[in-house]
Amino acid sequence: MSIETEALLQEAKESIEAAQNYRAELQQRLHGLSQARKQVRGSSSQTREALKRHFQELQVMVTRLLSERLAGLLQEVDAIEQDSVRPLDDCQKLIEQGVSTADELLKEGEAAIRCGVAGEEDTLGRFTKKALQIQLDSLPEVPALVDVPCLSAQLDDSLLQTVRERVGRHGSVASHPPVQIEELVERPGSMLVRWCKVDDDFAVQDYRLQFRRSPSSQYEDAYIGKDNEYLVLHLDPHTDHLFRVCARGEGRTEWSPWSVPQTGYTTLPPHEWCPGTDGYILSSRRNIAMRSDSAPSHAGILYSKTATYFSGQTLTFKFTAAGLGDRRDSVGVCVDNERGTESLQRDKAVCISTNGAVFVNGKEMTNQLPAISTGSTVTFDMEVVNLFPVSNSFSDGASFKLRVTIGSGNREVVFDWLLDQSVDCLFFGCSFAHPNWKVLVF
Repeated sequence: MSIETEALLQEAKESIEAAQNYRAELQQRLHGLSQARKQVRGSSSQTREALKRHFQELQVMVTRLLSERLAGLLQEVDAIEQDSVRPLDDCQKLIEQGVSTADELLKEGEAAIRCGVAGEEDTLGRFTKKALQIQLDSLPEVPALVDVPCLSAQLDDSLLQTVRERVGRHGSVASHPPVQIEELVERPGSMLVRWCKVDDDFAVQDYRLQFRRSPSSQYEDAYIGKDNEYLVLHLDPHTDHLFRVCARGEGRTEWSPWSVPQTGYTTLPPHEWCPGTDGYILSSRRNIAMRSDSAPSHAGILYSKTATYFSGQTLTFKFTAAGLGDRRDSVGVCVDNERGTESLQRDKAVCISTNGAVFVNGKEMTNQLPAISTGSTVTFDMEVVNLFPVSNSFSDGASFKLRVTIGSGNREVVFDWLLDQSVDCLFFGCSFAHPNWKVLVF
């Protein structure tokens, strides 16, 4: 085969490979278009159903409220009518009784006059005496029309205009939610969720983050507040979780539409304390340790179950309770889980004591952080500075360097941790001399 033929063959192979890659990219874009169309169609259908359901419920509620108000007003009319007619009925009965008495008296008077003409004076006398007893000059008082109720309905015609204006402004359709999830960062047994505002005209008062453990479960509230990120704890590794976020505008009570749900999962096992260590009680998830009084004054170091801390991550210790302090009390990270020592203030470890002192390979630094108490949070961040043997100027023969940042309160210290060997992952640990210390690790 000639050189020209080989060149053409190679060029043909490259063209075929390029065509395959091109087709794969186009197919991927077609899949993306399909997902986008599915999102538009699905969200449109859900929005229609939500609008119909809401306005149907609103219509039923308004109809019920109007019916209840009408019934109340009609009852009020009935009550006024009954209270007003009752004295009129009593007066009518009294007048009708007087008319009846007058009719009877007239008949008796006419008969008495006939008797008087016939010479029966006694009958005429009895009639005259009876007429005097009846008090024909006493008439019942009839109220004037201005003194009796004249009911009318007072209806505010502006209500319809007000309702029309409010209904005209009620509800809206948004093509995009005002906030979206920006990034999902896996953490040991957790997920750091970051979001951002995409609508510059939307003034945010609070954010609300929810997550769902499986498609068949319900969304759970994870965070409500003003921050733009949150670490969701207690997630099972290698399991998909759905995350979504929304916002509440300033001065508003309702929440905005939800962001597009994002799927994320962590491959990193959660940080756990090692069970079975004398002097310490662990929570069911083994991420909370409490120093008990069931061991001598120095129970030794409580290490992590395995070396689960990697450089590039943030390791956090949160103290939910505090006991008496001791100069050897400390929390930190270490290369190994060496037994037989009572404090992390030793070689191949960096730690912070409860009084705020920082120790590197057992030596105390001049920089000091705030003392640890209930509610304190201590963070460790590390990054690899040198993977290869460094200059021989280091008298201790160190060949591996990690840049360590320890934060506590609103302060932090940064230093280089020199080790004689490279490490991929580290243990964490704590040691307390007295009971009642309680620390959460994540």
